[in-house]
Amino acid sequence: MAAPETHHIMAKVVLVGDKAVGKTSLIRRYVLDQFDDRYLLTLGAKVTKKVEDVRIPERNVQAVLELNVWDIMGQAGFRELAKEAYFHGARGILAVIDLTHAGTLDGIDEWVQSVRDVTGPVPLVLLANKKDLTSEVALTPAQLARKATDLGCPFFLTSARTGENVEAAFRRLADLVVRAFVTH
Repeated sequence: MAAPETHHIMAKVVLVGDKAVGKTSLIRRYVLDQFDDRYLLTLGAKVTKKVEDVRIPERNVQAVLELNVWDIMGQAGFRELAKEAYFHGARGILAVIDLTHAGTLDGIDEWVQSVRDVTGPVPLVLLANKKDLTSEVALTPAQLARKATDLGCPFFLTSARTGENVEAAFRRLADLVVRAFVTH
């Protein structure tokens, strides 16, 4: 078997969604494996880096993917202001909703469209966060599956508090980003 085709890829990915859905906490869990339940308002955007090794065996591709993870402020009026400055160059989207607030599902389409208006079609993964708050869950699996189907993306039930599915969701996006890169 031939040696794998190797790539070193730098890719900007953005986390978008309404305020207080857990974007900052998800990034903190993913990059540092830590959780802090104090609410910290993100002002503008914060960039964090993490390297992922991604293999695509059926294409004999191996990639070192340097993710530049952009945590985008979720305030209502910020989306339009942020578009060009913060979304430009993004190669992937993590769209985050809060399982305990059904309204966050309604607004996610606008967040995704705002990014794609700038980037064009880029890989997307939907994260339904706060899975650990089982007694407060306000969305059904069927609602989430419908939204993921509408958006044309996979979805994960995540908990930044426990770490459940956080790594898996980010790794899935990393895989999609590399696949998009090597097919173009």
